[in-house]
Amino acid sequence: MSKIYSLEQLKSIIDQNPQQWRPLVFTNGCFDLLHVGHIRYLQEAKNQGKTLIVGVNGDRSVQQIKPPTQGKPERPIIPEAQRAELLTALSSVDGAVIFYETTATKIIETLQPDIYVKGGDYQVETLPESPAVFAYGGKIKLVDIEIPTSTTKIINKILDINK
Repeated sequence: MSKIYSLEQLKSIIDQNPQQWRPLVFTNGCFDLLHVGHIRYLQEAKNQGKTLIVGVNGDRSVQQIKPPTQGKPERPIIPEAQRAELLTALSSVDGAVIFYETTATKIIETLQPDIYVKGGDYQVETLPESPAVFAYGGKIKLVDIEIPTSTTKIINKILDINK
């Protein structure tokens, strides 16, 4: 059974059986090339509550957030459906929803997760989703980045090898 949901499906499922889902944890990102930093981050996010939903930036929003630069490939590398499938195969992820906006504000307003998790490289004050989380009384948790890596660094390393 697929754990990739539309926002409407997910809201309905959670509303029908909140005790199965809450406390609900939500995080979001591109997750373009899955690496160990992502895995540890998602495990720590899951530890914050009962279930973890991951918002996956759709291809259009990744293209807006990470536009191509000279000598760099267009992002995303991996298509949205495959990125979502990879994430939901992880034991720490209970479901995924693909979104096309540049922020996860709409998902947060709709699902009202108990805890919104982002990496420690963010600041609560500058997160565009913060006002939405605080409006309904949710919490924001920043988790430490154990392994400082990124998809961009991996891509750069591959490109350097091929020169």
